[in-house]
Amino acid sequence: MTAGHPGLDRERRRVAVRGLVQGVGFRPFVHTLAGELGLAGTVTNTGEGVLVEVEGSRDALDAFCRRVAGDAPPLAQVDSVEHTPLTVTGATGFRIAPSRPDGPRTTLIPPDTAVCADCLAELADPADRRHRHPFISCTNCGPRHTIVTGLPYDRANTTMAGFPMCPDCAREYADPADRRFHAQPVACHACGPRLALTVPGRPELGGEQALTEARRLLADGAVLAVKGIGGYHLACDARDASAVALLRRRKRRGDKPFAVMARDLATVEGLLPVDPVERELLTGPVRPIVLLRRTGLPVPEAVAPGSPDLGVMLPYTPLHHLLLAAPGPDLLVMTSANLSGEPIVTGDREALDRLAPLVDGWLTHDRPIHVPCEDSVVRVVDGEQLPLRRSRGYVPLPIPLPVPVRPALAVGGDLKNTFALARDGYAWLSGHIGDMDDLATLRAFDRAVEQLGTVSGVRPELLVTDRHPGYRSVRHAERTAAGRPVRRVQHHHAHIAAVMAEHGLDGGRPVLGVAFDGTGYGEDGAIWGGEVLLADYDGFRRLAHLRYVPLPGGDAAVERPYRTALAHLRAAGLAWLPGLPSVLAADSEELRLLEQQLERGLNCVPTSGMGRLFDAVSSLAGVCHRAGYEAQAAIELEAAACGFGRADGYGFGLSARADGWTADPGPVLAAVVADVTAGAPAGLVAARFHGAVADLVRRICAAVRERYGTTTVALSGGVFANALLSSACASGLGEDGFTVLRHRRVPPNDGGLALGQLMVAARSSAIREE
Repeated sequence: MTAGHPGLDRERRRVAVRGLVQGVGFRPFVHTLAGELGLAGTVTNTGEGVLVEVEGSRDALDAFCRRVAGDAPPLAQVDSVEHTPLTVTGATGFRIAPSRPDGPRTTLIPPDTAVCADCLAELADPADRRHRHPFISCTNCGPRHTIVTGLPYDRANTTMAGFPMCPDCAREYADPADRRFHAQPVACHACGPRLALTVPGRPELGGEQALTEARRLLADGAVLAVKGIGGYHLACDARDASAVALLRRRKRRGDKPFAVMARDLATVEGLLPVDPVERELLTGPVRPIVLLRRTGLPVPEAVAPGSPDLGVMLPYTPLHHLLLAAPGPDLLVMTSANLSGEPIVTGDREALDRLAPLVDGWLTHDRPIHVPCEDSVVRVVDGEQLPLRRSRGYVPLPIPLPVPVRPALAVGGDLKNTFALARDGYAWLSGHIGDMDDLATLRAFDRAVEQLGTVSGVRPELLVTDRHPGYRSVRHAERTAAGRPVRRVQHHHAHIAAVMAEHGLDGGRPVLGVAFDGTGYGEDGAIWGGEVLLADYDGFRRLAHLRYVPLPGGDAAVERPYRTALAHLRAAGLAWLPGLPSVLAADSEELRLLEQQLERGLNCVPTSGMGRLFDAVSSLAGVCHRAGYEAQAAIELEAAACGFGRADGYGFGLSARADGWTADPGPVLAAVVADVTAGAPAGLVAARFHGAVADLVRRICAAVRERYGTTTVALSGGVFANALLSSACASGLGEDGFTVLRHRRVPPNDGGLALGQLMVAARSSAIREE
């Protein structure tokens, strides 16, 4: 029986669909499905999702309710379909009704998605009216998160509101049979955003002229600021060593690796081997930066000096595809347009002012960026993706939680800051904010909290922070609490809770948490970082840790690993032999002062940080004595180890206490000194050290299992961004019969900290005042 002809089996239902159902072509899909089944009614966006009122035969309605989830568009994620009966009206026809802006706002907004194959085909087709249109998009691709200014997701609530559709685009937008039916970013050459190239002292160029000249400038060694969808990039020819060195000097980048954007997959495969999982990440809808293991020197060393990996991504916007097209460079350095640690530049005026000392020109456009969003970074370890920065392509998709939480804001840490908003069974993690060490980052944090609160509908009743009294994120939360309770969660407990949460553990049974990083405030006032915890969401016991070593000068030692190495040698009772690389890195006066400082304990904070031990061994092996960016010494030590595979030979001391175990790095350091003195290659020392750390993890976990019976191990902390160590630990623990949990959805570094903070402090069962 068709719509419009009432019969005995005719029904009418209200169908509420929740999940990622706005901005992904869901209403056009519903319109088509209803027509196919002969149903009448309406579909509309609301603040909670998509609402359908549909009328027809019972069989057709049952089929509709099944297929509305099962046959959903590829970018959609349907969380629930609820239907309730309504009174039959005898309605005819089916239409998309205006959105309903009233009511609660709890729907999900999709992330930005790489340009799809259909749009790329049109981009390359001279007969298509969008041929070479730099902003081509459709229902299945394009910007979403970065252009949304409010809910529900309609053009009026995006940064496309200032671009009225031309008659041709309006006709496509209104045609249910068209791929651009209700695609909010729809535009063309006639009505869309416009490109412009600005070079000081020259007339501004637009359109094709801007693209042609931009490619020529890049080929000639220039550095350009290129406006993307979530912020500006700095770009130069990655095959031009002089251009890369120029960009590095101007940005004051030190030796921190750059990422590159390649013209296509064939270009990438001409540089480095790519496995199937890496290929899927590179070519999929997210298009993150993928860290590929380096073999040889595929690009100038200045692109990624000392790194074991090269960060590679493929074009994800039509402008990228046009910029990388021949003639012109097929491989560009593409790095965030900012000074290190500062928020990414998004505003056009800001770009002209702040980037002027860094660039030779600006390739920009007139579509505003409402939400800053950095490129995501992932690597593949043992065939699974490991996120190192979760941002574009993933944000603002929420992470389901294993237990409900009250409305809360977890502010994360101070480095690689990412915060989280949560309510009930979901957590919305922000994109990468940056290091919370200046006013600009704090302002970016506040704007991001407001924006994510708008799209998630979360109004925090509780704030959650780290326990470190000096963290700027902690002080900022306290200043802005406005009477709301502020709860503090120990740093390494939060790391382990984050792994538990993303693996869906409800906390009913504790896990053995191995939390290795450089810095985390301990409950005894020391700096922790080489910790083994027996943990659930309600608490933890510190079962094992590295022996404390004084860290002379705090951050000064972190920036100069040779100082950390000398402190470790002294704590182990090992002499500062004149020929050791760490001793040679300091002049005689510094050695004398450092010895006095350690002797008297002046400005020496005790640390158990595994990250600091990596720094020390990196310097002792002659790999890295001065760190220009976070974890540089450890990253370069991993790079040195890669050519030697797994190697045995070093072993930590492990002594039992009544309440646990202490791991003594002294025997490892003595063996390192012996190898270095005997002339062993740095790579062999690095490989043996990695093997010793993996062996230590196995030994401690075996001892804990014997005493407590725990068989599940969670690995977290920034040290486990090291693929070599992560793989060795997981392999060894698996051989020993443990279930091993590693990060797959949030980073192991402090970018995943907020998720763990939420789970410890904001669960319904954890309501308590401090």
